[in-house]
Amino acid sequence: MKIINTPDTTFKTEAGKPLERPQKIQPLIRHFSYPVSLFLAKTPVTPNQITTLGMLSGIAGSLFCLKGDYYSILMGSVLFLICYILDNCDGEIARIKDMRSLFGMRYDTFVDWIVHAVFFICLGWGATSVTGKDFWFWSGLLAAFGGSVNYGLELYQNRTKPHSSQLTAEETAIKEDDSKMDRFVLNARMIRSDFCFIVLALSLGGVLWYILPTAAIGAQAYWCLQFTRSARRWHP
Repeated sequence: MKIINTPDTTFKTEAGKPLERPQKIQPLIRHFSYPVSLFLAKTPVTPNQITTLGMLSGIAGSLFCLKGDYYSILMGSVLFLICYILDNCDGEIARIKDMRSLFGMRYDTFVDWIVHAVFFICLGWGATSVTGKDFWFWSGLLAAFGGSVNYGLELYQNRTKPHSSQLTAEETAIKEDDSKMDRFVLNARMIRSDFCFIVLALSLGGVLWYILPTAAIGAQAYWCLQFTRSARRWHP
């Protein structure tokens, strides 16, 4: 079945502009997605098709991690990197071709959740199968759980409040403040944008499993912060 994305008039931000070369170091993934997006912009591929390819790449990479051996995890990390590149490309192509839509936004959010949930579970399973310690599997499961809670919160927010991409610059400025919590969440999102490079680096060192306890704790902290931040913002 062919997935087609169509323009949506509810988006108020400017679209159809040429893609600008990234000027800042972070997020690093933008430096990888930029040339790919320039190429894809010349093809008939749609943003949602790119999102689907990214999902397939991410899930395939996660399944490689089930084996738990060095080369399988390394291959999985490379596919995970490709998933991240395509995850950036879909938004860039949507803006270049003016093909943004609410469905595309929600589909991208869904794919982001499912890929990370499957990745942590598969990585934990692979680590447990090699070491015989259930600790790794439960850490992966807990990380996936935290990501799932955060996804559920985001779905609820999108149903009750407009997404930031649907706001004008003036409305966005009103919604944002300079609190420490907001800056922390923003920095966490920035780090998360380049999470694939952390995965690749740890894979090269043969210690990717060690990311699971940190991910398990971080996932819970992130959704708790998101919940508190949203509650404070929407219910002052």
